[in-house]
Amino acid sequence: MEREGRAVRAVSGELVTIGEFARLSRLSAKALRRYDELGLLRPALADPVNGYRYYDPAQAEEARLVAWLRRIGMPLSRIGRVVALDAGAAAVEIRAYWARVEAETAARRDLAMYLVDHLSAEGRTMTRISGGTGNPGTTGGTGGAGDPGAIGGTGSGAGAVPLAIRCAALTDTGTVRTTNQDAAFAGPRLLAVADGFGAGGAEASAAAIEALKPSVWGAREGALSAADLLNALEDTADSASRAVRDAVAPCAAPDGSGTTLTAMLWTGSRLGLVHIGDSRAYLLRGGELFRITQDHSLVQSMIDDGSLTEEEAASHPQRALLLKALVGGVGSAPVAVAVRPDVRLREVRAGDRYLLCSDGLSAVVDEAELRAAVIAADDPEEAVRRLVGLAREAGGPDNVACAVADVAVEG
Repeated sequence: MEREGRAVRAVSGELVTIGEFARLSRLSAKALRRYDELGLLRPALADPVNGYRYYDPAQAEEARLVAWLRRIGMPLSRIGRVVALDAGAAAVEIRAYWARVEAETAARRDLAMYLVDHLSAEGRTMTRISGGTGNPGTTGGTGGAGDPGAIGGTGSGAGAVPLAIRCAALTDTGTVRTTNQDAAFAGPRLLAVADGFGAGGAEASAAAIEALKPSVWGAREGALSAADLLNALEDTADSASRAVRDAVAPCAAPDGSGTTLTAMLWTGSRLGLVHIGDSRAYLLRGGELFRITQDHSLVQSMIDDGSLTEEEAASHPQRALLLKALVGGVGSAPVAVAVRPDVRLREVRAGDRYLLCSDGLSAVVDEAELRAAVIAADDPEEAVRRLVGLAREAGGPDNVACAVADVAVEG
């Protein structure tokens, strides 16, 4: 009866032909046929005899939405999910998609600038070899203003003075949660925190950090150029992604399990940063505390584009929505998609103090209190105890993980 009713509507003129609908929606008939085949935009009626497609004029708005989403580069599989949502949920999904595009574009921009600096430095080196002139200490810089430790060139940043790190890490379940899915590690070559989520969150966070502990880092101390170190960081980040997938595969809901990861790898002359999600890294230098990572979250993207203030973000209903994380699968994970972590190099100086923490600390303790606690602590062990104490004093609603490292002259 329903099919007969639609046929009557087609005959009576309530439905329009594909050609007329193409003019209404400003899509080509070819595109409409393609969207029908993919299940993105089904016609109201397809004649079973001749195959002619008929559309309801009310479908024009949905057709335009599909076309607009294609224009911003959204994959067809994701468009299918968006058009099935109500307007509010679709808006959130589109914002999350575009924030991820911008984050990936920024990462490619940083790599492009690194390549420019790296090749420019090589050019200067060749000039010095052939002409004996130039500044032998020049390095490039891909870090933004306000990030005093980011480097993009080929210099080590550590000078001739041998440096070492002294560090400590601590996790705490908090006062509300019954299990701890956060993980932290502090060693002579690695500082890391990970914040797991989902049924396999504890396994994911542990696996991500474990994947960053190969002995190759100790064996290659001081032997890597900046370019080689970046390649090694990329390989390590890929290993962490694979480790998380393998770790959560046996869980009841692997698609919804994953972890953030923020880690610093020390080669003896440089620090390499690996970061994905909303755990954070801070640098204390010269009495100032600098946040040196960017949250991969929906609310951070809204803060960046001016549609949300820091104060509003603290109570936003989607404040926990991640745009990037290491996940077991992409089916129903509470993130946009599993992607590669950001990697970059850090210039180090004797006297620097680094703090890595999960959002169980940063979400409840403001940066002024963090700075005061990090400055007041005599050593990394005292610092992590103070920081966990601050999180508990603030109510401890989430698991907490933190790691602190001091850069000092070796000896």
